[in-house]
Amino acid sequence: MSMIWNDTNYIGLVIGGSISRGIDIRLDKNTRVEDLVIGRFIVIEGTSHKFFAQISDITLRSSDQGLIDMPPNLSDSIIAGIIKETSVYIVIEAIPYLSLDAALSLYEGIKPAKTVPSHFAKAYLASEADYNIVFGEGDTDHFWLGSPLDLDANIHLNLDRFVERSNGIFGKSGTGKTFLTRLILAGIVQKQKAVNLVFDMQSEYGWAGYSESGAREVKGLKQLFNSQVAIFSMDQEHSRRRNVSPDYLVNIGYNQIEPEDIVMLRDTLNLSDVAADISYTLASHYGQDKWFLSFIGLVGTDLRELANIIGVNSSALATLQTRLRRLQRFHFLTNQESDQAINHIIDHLDRGIHVVLEFGRYQHEFAAYILVANLITRRIHQKYSIRKEEAMGDKSKEPKPLVITIEEAHRFLTPGVSEQTIFGNIAREMRKYNVTLLVVDQRPSGIDNEVMSQLGTKLCCLLDNDNDVNAVMSGVSGANKLRSVISKLDSKQQALVYGHAVPMPIALNIRNYDEEAYKQLGTIHDLFQDIDPNRDIKDLFG
Repeated sequence: MSMIWNDTNYIGLVIGGSISRGIDIRLDKNTRVEDLVIGRFIVIEGTSHKFFAQISDITLRSSDQGLIDMPPNLSDSIIAGIIKETSVYIVIEAIPYLSLDAALSLYEGIKPAKTVPSHFAKAYLASEADYNIVFGEGDTDHFWLGSPLDLDANIHLNLDRFVERSNGIFGKSGTGKTFLTRLILAGIVQKQKAVNLVFDMQSEYGWAGYSESGAREVKGLKQLFNSQVAIFSMDQEHSRRRNVSPDYLVNIGYNQIEPEDIVMLRDTLNLSDVAADISYTLASHYGQDKWFLSFIGLVGTDLRELANIIGVNSSALATLQTRLRRLQRFHFLTNQESDQAINHIIDHLDRGIHVVLEFGRYQHEFAAYILVANLITRRIHQKYSIRKEEAMGDKSKEPKPLVITIEEAHRFLTPGVSEQTIFGNIAREMRKYNVTLLVVDQRPSGIDNEVMSQLGTKLCCLLDNDNDVNAVMSGVSGANKLRSVISKLDSKQQALVYGHAVPMPIALNIRNYDEEAYKQLGTIHDLFQDIDPNRDIKDLFG
């Protein structure tokens, strides 16, 4: 298969390099170095292969060390021209990720690059056709996510591959993580590749959310897809104030709280490991359904007698009781409650209806968010596990693929705790039971390294903390080269995407979330006629 490039895209010749380090390309004298940026996509025309590569470094070089030690006077344009023609040059370093065998079809020929082009192979800036070859075109499997930093071309995410594994969206505060998450969720709804369960801490994904500046509302999944999305609420008053009519009001029974939930709350409630682990002993002593209310109701000597009976430190027991009583301020907790709310959620998911659970007044209460997300996820996962096993050998009976979105993910997946929790199990299972995670976080360094390495696809907005950058690079081939790409991203509306759902890493300008996007994503109603696209873009990233 041959490919034709426009000569205006030509940038230089290969002069060296290696598979491990990357390819060195000497720029042609007519190529303007200031037009090239870290992360830009280029194509190298080898003898029998086309190589798709990404710029990882740019170096200014000289063939005469004397010019460096004693820079000449370049006020004379003739002298300056001679020096630039003969003594100084520029080399870019590029990482080849993919190669296309010219002897094979397009479908068969694109493979991970396992060799290098020969000396003096020609290098070109990638064209829109090159991007389409590598990243696919819009269809039922691919979702338009954004455009390259250097070209107005559409880059697509393979949603079939995206929902196969757990994934992560990362970036420091204010870089657009919530906006990017909303866009990905909308893509999953639109393409019907899975069903979403979103634990919406800040009420950003259901009916409407807020721009990054907080100045204006933007459209949520319910407005875009209407009957395909259901809003569940932990706080009816909060929903009413926002003129949102939730489909279901969620209450949780004290009888549903299990020791694992307390272990998850260890840091939030400031519990020692010993105090948190006592909850398992209490559940064994009182019974799984009764332990919580029985324990927090004890007073005085009863508490000391219990410590002697179950053989635990009385001081640790008293501390645990004090901390657990704090949960009584959550009005959604009731004395007795069945699995009715969870059954309603599962019923919606079974019918292909995406569920957004809003926390209302508890949006700043991490204890409430962690407790509810962990409790509901554990029960849903149990039911999915049973149904997956019952359907063994008959795929038509399997539950629909489920993507669970959690924010502040480091609070669920910290080292030492993730191994004991349902979220850590799901991240490691790689869709064993048709359940995966979409984790959203500004502190990826707080997430267990093993969990980070299991995430299939990562979408990284700007990160400027070295520990966070190291964390998102966990388990990634060529991590050192990609670090520089992340550090050079703009603070708004840009992300580096790499992993299972894209054939090679790509730095993107994320597509706009405006009237045109609303039309492409969902159904337009009269309520959208007051939309000002420029205003919405400014609010999202202003």
